Amino acid sequence: MPDRLSPLDASFLYAEHRTAAMHVGAVMTFAPPEDGPFDVAAFTELIEHRLPLVPRYRQKVREVPGGLGLPVWVDDPDFDIDFHVRHAALAPPGTEGVLRELVGRLLARQLDRQRPLWEVYLVEGLADGRLAVVTKTHHAMVDGLASMDIGSVLLDLTPEPRETPSDDWEPAREPSGIELAASATVAALRRPRVVFDVAGRAVTDVRETAASVGRTVGGLVSTGRATATSRPVPALNAATGAQRRYGMARTSLADHRAVRKAHGGTVNDVVLAVVTGGLRRWLISRGEPLTEGTVVRSLVPVSVRARKGAGAGGNSISAYLVDLPVAEDDPLVRLETVRDAMEAHKRSGRAVGAAALVGLVGLAPPVLHSLGARLASQYSSRLYNVLVTNVPGPPRPLYAMGARMLDMFPVVPLGGGQAVAIGITSYDGGVHYGLTADRDAMPDVDVLADALCESLAELLTTT
Repeated sequence: MPDRLSPLDASFLYAEHRTAAMHVGAVMTFAPPEDGPFDVAAFTELIEHRLPLVPRYRQKVREVPGGLGLPVWVDDPDFDIDFHVRHAALAPPGTEGVLRELVGRLLARQLDRQRPLWEVYLVEGLADGRLAVVTKTHHAMVDGLASMDIGSVLLDLTPEPRETPSDDWEPAREPSGIELAASATVAALRRPRVVFDVAGRAVTDVRETAASVGRTVGGLVSTGRATATSRPVPALNAATGAQRRYGMARTSLADHRAVRKAHGGTVNDVVLAVVTGGLRRWLISRGEPLTEGTVVRSLVPVSVRARKGAGAGGNSISAYLVDLPVAEDDPLVRLETVRDAMEAHKRSGRAVGAAALVGLVGLAPPVLHSLGARLASQYSSRLYNVLVTNVPGPPRPLYAMGARMLDMFPVVPLGGGQAVAIGITSYDGGVHYGLTADRDAMPDVDVLADALCESLAELLTTT
């Protein structure tokens, strides 16, 4: 039987359209190796030699004819490492501003559906002899935590590269369309209650499924309203185009821990308080009115992969809707408000999670998945104003071809109707904020990045 995508993973494929690229990844920078300049050809060879560690990266997605089943993963018989690992160079003097501009342009490009859904860019010419590595992996392949897996191909615990296993990979024969349709039919016979008779009831199914999807989306919106009414924040809820900007903010994990030690809670609570203060400063810089009741509703995903065991695959995400009190002037009150909200969510167990998305698009034929995903995306700005995802990274330094990795900034997809998505990753004593922004809606993404650092500094004055 073919390796079929789960309903949730498939939903990320169908949610993608011209202005919504659904890839995740990272922007990493490396210090120059001690024995000379970077050898980008050797970097490419290393990635190719280590692909057996991540077999999915030599597979592509095939649609099932007639939408009879969920898409499947198949080996790419024409796999070309040079298509996936690309070289670029920054013009002198190689500032980080130029790097961020390049990253924004790379993020705007959707991955080629005819090939394995990932790319790596090796960017030379960064100031001080550094190398930047930009990764892109489609969300259908990995969730926020597993998106670091592409880094495992390149990274080592020591300057000395670990042994690479021998690779005798030969692509399996690609199934024909008839074979894919036949296997989907067999699967449908085994699970008849979740499969529609597409041939005999096509028109009826479209109408019934559309109505069902509408009711499910309405339930999600009601759930959001029951928690608290979400109001649009004009600066954050804007028409989303196809082009992107990217912002970066470097902070210290020790500083976050100092705030936590002084005032309680968790490091994630401190992160959310930093985001709250940063958004407050950014909104004020734009002249946005902040009244007593002004809040920014954040969607805070929480990976639940660990609960299923280390070997579990696919996407497994739960999330909380958290109101960020951006109108509050006192940084300690902001921290306490966020901390209390997170505690209340944990106690109640309420979450907008993966199950809701599976319920939305998982039981309809694939030909109707796009309908469910598009309906959901229309309501995203009504449920929340900004995505804030925080994933712990490696606590110790990592290396690639002897070069020490200095930074690891996450890349998260930008939802429809939202100006910015904020990803946070801790690494080697640092906390790195990566901001994926709409190019037209947020030309001042660097102002927000600076405001995050200022927000943390403000919290530190209270310790």
